[in-house]
Amino acid sequence: MKIAIGTLNKAKVSAVENIIKKIWNDVEFYSIETDSKISAQPLTDEESIRGAITRAKEAIIKVNKQYDVNVDYGIGLEGNVQNNSYGLFLHGWVAIVDKEGQIGLGQSASVQLPKKIENRINTGEELGPMMQKLLKDDENKIRHSEGTNGVLTNGLYTRVNEFEDATKCAFARFVNKNWYD
Repeated sequence: MKIAIGTLNKAKVSAVENIIKKIWNDVEFYSIETDSKISAQPLTDEESIRGAITRAKEAIIKVNKQYDVNVDYGIGLEGNVQNNSYGLFLHGWVAIVDKEGQIGLGQSASVQLPKKIENRINTGEELGPMMQKLLKDDENKIRHSEGTNGVLTNGLYTRVNEFEDATKCAFARFVNKNWYD
């Protein structure tokens, strides 16, 4: 089994690898940088889903070409915020694309953002760099480990957890195909 992961983010790659290792034993992972072709701070689920699908498809193309392999699945991951009447919530989407072009989608749980962060996002700031500055994270470690959700939940729900959940949900189409035909 060959899996192309459309990111170099350590938390996202770890999340995908953790879940796939529960499904298959013999897996080769290829992580590669991809472009979502959406805004740096997606503000809707629709935009985030488009970005995740774009990353998954681009990962397949790039890995197949760069490593001269035939990837079984491409995986794209995209975080976003979504507003509702209760505030602004942070969560992630995963898109899985197989060789035939079928797409599985999964979403994580959501963490409500504090008003001071919500206000800054509403004025155009991007969450990742904002948190990096607020936490004086000069090496950008938070984005590759616990993430904003981990900071806000005091480690109860990290960025790895976020994308593990979304990856599990996205695999439904592929691990239980008879329900999706």
